[in-house]
Amino acid sequence: MTEKGPVLVVTEADDVTADMVITELNQRDVPVVRFDPADMGEGRLTVSARFGTCPAFVAGQVRTPSMTVDLAQMRSVYWRRPVWPQFAHLSDDDARFAAAQVRYGLAGTLYALDGPVWVNHPLCNAAADYKPAQLAVAQRLGLAIPPTLVTNDPGDARGFISTHDQVIYKTLRWTPYQRDGVPVTGWAEPVTAEEIDESVRLAPHLFQARVAKIADIRVLVVGRRLFAIRIDSDLLDWRKDYSALAYSVVDLPDQISTALLAYLEHYALVSGSFDLAVDAAGDYWWLELNPNGQWGWLEENTGLGMSAAFADLLTRGEVS
Repeated sequence: MTEKGPVLVVTEADDVTADMVITELNQRDVPVVRFDPADMGEGRLTVSARFGTCPAFVAGQVRTPSMTVDLAQMRSVYWRRPVWPQFAHLSDDDARFAAAQVRYGLAGTLYALDGPVWVNHPLCNAAADYKPAQLAVAQRLGLAIPPTLVTNDPGDARGFISTHDQVIYKTLRWTPYQRDGVPVTGWAEPVTAEEIDESVRLAPHLFQARVAKIADIRVLVVGRRLFAIRIDSDLLDWRKDYSALAYSVVDLPDQISTALLAYLEHYALVSGSFDLAVDAAGDYWWLELNPNGQWGWLEENTGLGMSAAFADLLTRGEVS
């Protein structure tokens, strides 16, 4: 890595949040190479890497129609929201084969690099994306978590719901879903024991005691910098209606900040978006982590320099 090496931004074509960071990098005269893995399926992306034939562990280039990046010279990688090619013009078997070669060839080559800082490394994102494991790590780090049950046993689910005053259901993983051709999203929703039937046996479900919150807290961590925003609304799940939200910048208790930084270190993450809840007593409850969460709308509503923080981190090429 050299001081003048470029920042590699890997994301989908329409990514306003990445655009914000790239604008900040441009203002610093930092060279940027941006691509989406789907570009390879369209013929606009080329990778060529050599192993075992030179002093460097990996030598080669990634080329787009406008720029070329030397793999050994990258200072950092901003891995945002890439889309993998579908190869719709191929047969199903050929498309699956080609898509696998892209994922394991392109991504595998980038994973082999040991010089640039990743924000975040995809393998670290994946490891941190399991909610049951998230809950266990949070509790080990001293963060308060709501009583939670993960089960596909209807009897256990009914017993848990009956034990607690109010319980909500959450999806364990967001997945694209449609009903009658209309996209739908799984919100956090109240659930009663009477609603539990044998269909629960199909797959594990996450049930959680409802926190008597007075506000939500979204915390974005960039390197060692924390941006904490209080979100006030009357909604159980504030994502349902962004127009109903009010924002204010807050300071976190030191023990919460320390625990969140330790949380990211546990998963070797450089950045992450945490969701917390605060109750009337002022106690903080840990809800979940999104390793690659959206934050652009928060900067627009608070004026916090989030995109500048990302640009600073990517420019340095190291966490400090």
